[in-house]
Amino acid sequence: MTPTSENSSHSLPRESEALSASPRLFANPVLDKLSRVHWSTPLFIYLPLVAVLAFVSLSTYAAPAVAAAAALGYLIWTLVEYFGHRYLFHYEFPGAFGARIHFLIHGVHHVHPNDPLRLVMPALLSSPIMLIAYGLLRLLFGHPLAYPVMMGFLLGYLAYDMVHYYVHHGEPTTRVGLTFRRLHLLHHFRDPTRGFGVSAPWWDYVFKTEFVRQSRTGADA
Repeated sequence: MTPTSENSSHSLPRESEALSASPRLFANPVLDKLSRVHWSTPLFIYLPLVAVLAFVSLSTYAAPAVAAAAALGYLIWTLVEYFGHRYLFHYEFPGAFGARIHFLIHGVHHVHPNDPLRLVMPALLSSPIMLIAYGLLRLLFGHPLAYPVMMGFLLGYLAYDMVHYYVHHGEPTTRVGLTFRRLHLLHHFRDPTRGFGVSAPWWDYVFKTEFVRQSRTGADA
């Protein structure tokens, strides 16, 4: 085996290890531990809350009204997911401190996209988002209509986290699963300025950030 081919044979394992690495983010061991989370953690945190919201909502409204309000909450989440990913996660704040903030928020995921412990939101990040969302939904819809809307919002968030983990570490066999995986990996490895909808890729088509076919090769871009 030539030196060149030997180097090539070792490059893929090293690249795979880098993509899956889980680097230390904080000097404080507690903060660093909290920055890592098992993919099932959001389910244990938020599904009980979803159940409570469902019970309260169904005690107040008929099931069709609850379903409609939850669907609205889900729709709101998908827009938060798209615009948050596009404008907050990919915004490059100025200066060294700004670069650090960007790396903590999302940059680390693009450097180490297969880190299995940083594919769903840690509670340190998701909890403030949910509290702000509930406050805004209560202002917009009042009490108690905010409850079923918030339920749909939480279900949308959980779908996002589960889809995100699955496209990185699952083995999809269905056409839908393969499409979600392909679009998200294109965002990571071909063009990070497109494909911002992880669990709701249709918003990329609405806002013109979808991946398009290459005209010369006929392959997906």
